[in-house]
Amino acid sequence: MPSKLVSLTDAVAGVEDGSHVALGGFAITRCVVAAVHELVRAEKRDLLVSQVVGGMDTDLLVGSGCVRKLVYSGGSLDRFGSLHAVNHATLSGALDVEEYSSLALTFRFHAAALGLPFLPTRSMLGSNLLEELVERDGDVRLERDPFTGQPVVVLAPLRPDVAFVHVDVADEDGYAVVSGPTWSIRETAMAARRTIVLAEKVVPAGTLPPNAVTILGPSVTAVVHAPFAAHPTAVVGHYDYDRAHLELYAAAAREGAEAYARYLDEYVRGVSSHEEYLERAGVVV
Repeated sequence: MPSKLVSLTDAVAGVEDGSHVALGGFAITRCVVAAVHELVRAEKRDLLVSQVVGGMDTDLLVGSGCVRKLVYSGGSLDRFGSLHAVNHATLSGALDVEEYSSLALTFRFHAAALGLPFLPTRSMLGSNLLEELVERDGDVRLERDPFTGQPVVVLAPLRPDVAFVHVDVADEDGYAVVSGPTWSIRETAMAARRTIVLAEKVVPAGTLPPNAVTILGPSVTAVVHAPFAAHPTAVVGHYDYDRAHLELYAAAAREGAEAYARYLDEYVRGVSSHEEYLERAGVVV
């Protein structure tokens, strides 16, 4: 079997304008920042982005003008504040936002991963999220449980065109390990038509312990070896979040306009590669 190892540039090149892109990050943990930087540099536009809990990666994509619609269950920069770019775009009307509970959105990815036509749940019953979702486009319906007659929420599967997820280690066949909390990473990766893993380390095919594998190789389209791919967010067992850089980003995102443009020019558009970004951010690999 040929190796699935590719460059970050080649992995992102296959993402077309208007694609549905899923991200596996969570607030300021395991965000696929390196992939998002590359998407911004490639000037991708009109993307639909889905992420169970929005993080810095999604905020960067929205703030860079790459996103037309966001499907998520809220999010933040944790102790560094809100997703300011997302909030600015939402309030200005530049971004269409479809909001779920985190469980309901995970179930939509799960349904796609299993090839199910739909998945029933009681999540969101009684919440103010449900009415708007039911009125939207048919992906969410309020039905009756055929056995009890009680109300039940019926969710359509959510199948992204491409998913980017961060992992600790992957082999060249795409089998990958995520240590610590996995949240919805597995469901996101297995739901997408194409899945690209950003790995801190890459090992020869067949060398990972089977019981350690989180994401199965047949679900993975490409593997990118990208140390510190989640910087400035944290990766358990590898590196903590970069407080100074997150404070810098949050301040620029909060202010928006020229301050945010300066941040992008300095750390995203003004560098040619992930390696150059790390050097400029003062990260020693």
